[in-house]
Amino acid sequence: MEYQQPQQVKPTNPDDPVLSVSDLSFSYPDKDDVLRSLILEVGPGERVGLIGPNGAGKTTLFLLVCGVLKPDAGEIRLFEQPVVPGKFRPDIGMVFQNPDDQLFCPSVRDDVAFGPSNMGLPRAEVEARVREALSIAGALELADRPPHHLSGGEKRMVSIAGVLAMRPRLVVYDEPSASLDIHSRRRLIRFLQASQETILIASHDLELILEVCDRVVLIDEGRIVANGDPTEIMDDVELMEAHGLERPHSLAPHVEPHHERPQVAPHF
Repeated sequence: MEYQQPQQVKPTNPDDPVLSVSDLSFSYPDKDDVLRSLILEVGPGERVGLIGPNGAGKTTLFLLVCGVLKPDAGEIRLFEQPVVPGKFRPDIGMVFQNPDDQLFCPSVRDDVAFGPSNMGLPRAEVEARVREALSIAGALELADRPPHHLSGGEKRMVSIAGVLAMRPRLVVYDEPSASLDIHSRRRLIRFLQASQETILIASHDLELILEVCDRVVLIDEGRIVANGDPTEIMDDVELMEAHGLERPHSLAPHVEPHHERPQVAPHF
């Protein structure tokens, strides 16, 4: 992706949407109608979860929003400015499903510095941002470690730090809890709950979506089929099963009585 020095962003109305997607359509050469006339709006400070079966178009939507792919039709606007495919936008960052797709430098410090350095910032500012981002992600002690020596959870948080170092106002997460152990997953959830940015999360981890997001968007076959309160949508068994998903376990009623220990007659 070509880097261009970011223009001065004019102040926006705090009520203006962070993201506006209008009549968005996209096809791959070997797969038609990945997204079909999709309409979506995300407001400032929202935490929106994208759910749906494999192949529903969630990752494709993220790549279009980030300007990696070019839509066939429709428009995407970030902070009231149109997204231009191939143009770097530091106000949006994407955390990929596989951290190894983002970590490629000899040290964690170098990886986190990569984005700010390519923004043309002075060295002192880059160093300040690296330290700040690693501190926010709880990974400051990893700064001098080679990324390929880190655990899966550590790689995930370093990947997040690399995005935060550019100080984006919108962060999109593609399957952020994939392959994490229970402790790393819980740490990630706490981090996302405390996040100050507007966030979009695509995940099959529906319990994470319930804990983190205040709105959920169900996508299937390139269209939005439900958009609203996470509990209401994911508690709809018929809706979820119709689109290849299960109701999260925490929403299922526990109707079976607790098993009681059988009474045994005393022996004399």
